[in-house]
Amino acid sequence: MKLLWDSALGLLIVTGGLLGMTLPFGKLATAAGAPAMVWAFVISFGAGGVLLTTLLLLGQRIRLTAHKLRYFFITAAISYALPNLLMFSAIPHLGAGYTGIMFTLSPVITLVFSILLGVRRPNLLGVIGIIVGFIGAVMVALTRGEAGQPAEYFWVAVGLLIPVSLAAGNIYRTIDWPEDTGPIELAVGSHLASATLLLIGILTLLGWQAFAPLGGVPLVVAAQVASASAMFAFFFRLQAVGGPVYLSQIGYVAAAVGLFAGTIFLGEHYQLLTWLGAAIITAGVLVTTKAQSQPSPKLQSQAA
Repeated sequence: MKLLWDSALGLLIVTGGLLGMTLPFGKLATAAGAPAMVWAFVISFGAGGVLLTTLLLLGQRIRLTAHKLRYFFITAAISYALPNLLMFSAIPHLGAGYTGIMFTLSPVITLVFSILLGVRRPNLLGVIGIIVGFIGAVMVALTRGEAGQPAEYFWVAVGLLIPVSLAAGNIYRTIDWPEDTGPIELAVGSHLASATLLLIGILTLLGWQAFAPLGGVPLVVAAQVASASAMFAFFFRLQAVGGPVYLSQIGYVAAAVGLFAGTIFLGEHYQLLTWLGAAIITAGVLVTTKAQSQPSPKLQSQAA
């Protein structure tokens, strides 16, 4: 376990794989009638509650400060509440696999934000990766979801907002990480903050009756809470070990899991252009990965 805890690659595979399972779980839940906002709440409240219990059993406490509270709620909004709401709203229209492909754009967009915000100076290889990833994204967007069931462009646009929100979260969590704070504590605080924001939205817009459909899928709820709890324990550790751009590559692993789970277990079918676009996005990710491995003192100091 210690070997995995200190391995960026191992953490990337485990975290990305668990994130990918959120896609088929989300499709099953929304198909059973659970609103997107409710399912996003299940993830945040479930993960936050399980991790808080674990923290307390280990004899640790969360020491709140103004900085931590700010970090918790900003992270909750842009890293969890918003992207999960977008994702579960889009899945019924785009399919779990297609929505998962959107995750692969996160590394490219994270690098763009890094350049724009001065976290990383641009280099030729990074620009090439961004262009390649953009070409692949355009190809995927043109297919508009599952084969024979083209979605409206509105839902494609909603799907494309997912990696934008995730990328913003990747950068924010790195530059504002509270000192002397462990990954589990940050995961607990951020998810309980996210659950609070989502609960307010549910009660305001939908009412308590919105939780009723969860009674029809208890096993899916349990599986989602278990996988989300494990994922976020590793997620913040990967942030600390690998930095924001490396962390963003969990989208590549998640997309692969989502595509194959959607195709094999949920009966989804995608056009050849979708698969080709996904492959081109992957090539762009590999190029941006190579670009971020090149020396960049400014980025290294921020990630540290």
